[in-house]
Amino acid sequence: MTTTPLHDPDWRGFASDNYAGVHPEVLAALAAANGGHQVAYGEDVYTARLQQVVREQLGEQAETFPVFNGTGANVVSLTSVLPRWGAVVAASTAHINTDEAGAPERMTGLKLLTVPTPDGRLTPELVDREAWGYGNEHRAQPLAVSITQTTEMGTLYTPAEVRAIADLAHERGMAVHMDGARLWNAAAALGLPFRDFVTDAGVDVLSLGGTKNGLLGVEAVVVLSPERATGLTYLRKLTMQLTSKMRFASAQLLALFEDDLGLRSAAHANAMAARLRSALEAGVADGSLAGLAFTQDSPANAIFATLPLEAADRIREQVRFYDWDRSRGEVRWMTSWDTTEADVDRFVAVVRQELGRG
Repeated sequence: MTTTPLHDPDWRGFASDNYAGVHPEVLAALAAANGGHQVAYGEDVYTARLQQVVREQLGEQAETFPVFNGTGANVVSLTSVLPRWGAVVAASTAHINTDEAGAPERMTGLKLLTVPTPDGRLTPELVDREAWGYGNEHRAQPLAVSITQTTEMGTLYTPAEVRAIADLAHERGMAVHMDGARLWNAAAALGLPFRDFVTDAGVDVLSLGGTKNGLLGVEAVVVLSPERATGLTYLRKLTMQLTSKMRFASAQLLALFEDDLGLRSAAHANAMAARLRSALEAGVADGSLAGLAFTQDSPANAIFATLPLEAADRIREQVRFYDWDRSRGEVRWMTSWDTTEADVDRFVAVVRQELGRG
């Protein structure tokens, strides 16, 4: 049977890496995992192999729990490190605060204690703004910190910065959660293995991303400190994140680790963002792109910029992207594993044309 696609497979925008399809190597891994029977709910050879591979990457104590999506990974992770009276310190721009429809608080009963940041990154000093009130029965107890790598603003934490936060958190009796929806992009930008800025930097539980890097709706919770994160076997089921045919989730995650597919894909997305920014910066420097400015130092696959609203709207009619803060004319441009140089160059030409009209 021949299936005709309902969309134009050559259309690509700069709105989100969630727009991209499934990487062909991941589709091949799914096909290879198909056929015959495997025991359901994680008692399959693919999930067993995934456990081994993640331990090689993140340490022998690591235990991996595939889930359906990033919100589920964050909810399960945070629930595992907190009692019912616990609270999580996070940046105000964190995905758990701005884009998960209250799921962490509604699903678990925890409290989010958010801190404004200029670039999406927490610091020990910023964590300390909310890490207080211990023993006060009128205040939710700050017992976890959640950081995002890369952040919602496209910025990065160095291993030393993660370690500084973890040291403070552990001194306060707090667990450290890392939302790694774009962890592969961070590894590619830092030029470091996961272990350097995750396990060895003091992270206790990790939401390991995959969907934004070419997978078909798969993420994972990785427990790195079993003494701090407990009950995952039960939490995953009661939060509706347990898949029966887990071999297909695990096979996709395995594909990212094999032949460095995850790193190659993320490095390509980062390189396309760098190409886009470099071309636009050249126009700002020579005056041909007056009105355009960059708002963040974002070395991975996100670019944040300001430009006149009218020009942004005209550009968006041709190439899709999102406003970030329309009140100040700030937009976000994202690249993906499948963004091409031609896509970037075409987008630059549209920006030049529309800003030139202004």
